[in-house]
Amino acid sequence: MRTLPKRTTTDDAGNTYCSDCGAKVEGGYCNCDLPAPPSRRKPKPPKVKPFRVLGLDLSLSPGIAAIEVRNRQPHLIAATSVATSSDDPDAVRSAVVESFVSQFVYTHRPFDVVVREDFTSGRNKRATQTIFNAWASADRALYPFGYIALNIEDPPKLAPTYVKKTVTEILGKANGKAEKDEVAKAVRKWLRLPDDYPFTKGYDDSDACAVILAYLIRENLIDTSVAAA
Repeated sequence: MRTLPKRTTTDDAGNTYCSDCGAKVEGGYCNCDLPAPPSRRKPKPPKVKPFRVLGLDLSLSPGIAAIEVRNRQPHLIAATSVATSSDDPDAVRSAVVESFVSQFVYTHRPFDVVVREDFTSGRNKRATQTIFNAWASADRALYPFGYIALNIEDPPKLAPTYVKKTVTEILGKANGKAEKDEVAKAVRKWLRLPDDYPFTKGYDDSDACAVILAYLIRENLIDTSVAAA
């Protein structure tokens, strides 16, 4: 129902407007009882609670990383790797991997997501054996803390080629066959690290960061346009 205006103003052309709702007064009535028009301002995006991702680049000399996302920007918490010796039996090497992952998780927990690079195929039987040995060691380390590595079923999976291609796009050209130092360069840029930020020998720690970043990009959890600027 239209109501009588309580206060009015008149412009130079003689038009009368309600001082409360701003509507033009016609026939002595205004629209004060009607809902206010929607604001033309763009609503602010809701704030998202920071979340932390653990990334694994698994072998019997694995890399591991923790990245926290705040306001859709990735921040490096920690990244490192450990090298085991082929002179040791697999039982020793897998024990080292398990304790290494356990210590890192204990230090940098809690995590919201755990991701690892997908395994496609080994160069030979021995290579396949060592990878799954490392997977099992990492799983044993994660389980007591209540974590399980995310199993990505739908393509694209976090295969090495996909990870490299996705992460190196920030360098101007996506390269699914990028060398480790090129991937490390891209990781530094994504994480806004100095150009001389030191990763460990072999770049297994930067590879673990790349796995996380590829996952975050895949799931649209970070602003790629801001990082590329």
